[in-house]
Amino acid sequence: MRLLVLGGTSFVGRTIVEDALAGGWDVALFGRGRTGRELFAQVPRLVGDRESGDYAALGGGSWDAVVDVSAYVPRHVQQAADALDGRGGRYVFISTGSVYDVAHARPGLTEDSPRLAPERGTEEVTADTYGPLKVACEDDVRWRHGERATIVRPGIVAGPHDTTDRFTFWVRRAAQGGRVALPARPEQPVQVVDSRDLARLVTSLVADDRPGTYNAVGPAEPTTLAGLVRTCAEAAGTEVEVVPVDPGLVPPAPLVLPAGWDAMFARSAAAAYAAGMPATPLAQTARDVLAWDRARGNPPLIAGLSPEQEAELLASAQR
Repeated sequence: MRLLVLGGTSFVGRTIVEDALAGGWDVALFGRGRTGRELFAQVPRLVGDRESGDYAALGGGSWDAVVDVSAYVPRHVQQAADALDGRGGRYVFISTGSVYDVAHARPGLTEDSPRLAPERGTEEVTADTYGPLKVACEDDVRWRHGERATIVRPGIVAGPHDTTDRFTFWVRRAAQGGRVALPARPEQPVQVVDSRDLARLVTSLVADDRPGTYNAVGPAEPTTLAGLVRTCAEAAGTEVEVVPVDPGLVPPAPLVLPAGWDAMFARSAAAAYAAGMPATPLAQTARDVLAWDRARGNPPLIAGLSPEQEAELLASAQR
């Protein structure tokens, strides 16, 4: 299997490449060549720049499939299709659950649930435009690739090498044990998908030459935010007391949803499981993330509450 990955040296893309290489696939990477230079020494690097529209490196060669993990605006999809000119085989686009109109949805979202309106008037990716821009990307993927198009909509992705720290924050905090401030409803649903499960779904879709759209969410057993913290503590061998606190006292914590958005973390993954996505237990994901986090030296996190913020919240809960 000849696979071209647009991106592939960060978190999700890196895990997809690892899974493809483990399967003996012939993989090539397209990107700027600025990150992950120490990774995948045996993999050809086709150097280009999606922001400037430099796709010259794709002018030759052909592939059985393309996995696009780095398109955020419609122009990226359009220019990649022009550069590949039909030589890419199946086109797997990594989208996002943020395409759904969750503010007006109920739990149990499927791949056919209503999406947001597409955004084509800007290329500035913000919290407000991210989902609508991905909607436009999805539309262009279908238009340009037809039956060769496959769309994967991950939820929050968790696993080693996570660059967002959204799940890592709760794993690290639970490993410390004690009273844990939870600036959210304890019963709020939460979904995370193990990055390796997501990668296996993608490679399975490629191997089976399968079209369609798939919600890549997990774990297989529904959980709540308080349940996630307790599972992370169990994985770390610690004990925690989850203390609900006023979410209005601090900026939003990782995995905390706005009011009325529970449907975001209550999506159906039935189609993804039927297509071959594994179901790693949440505790196993937490153990692996904890081991990776400790091995890298527990660096400062870019997401989550500071110790001072948490102490203030816990103190307010006692008043």
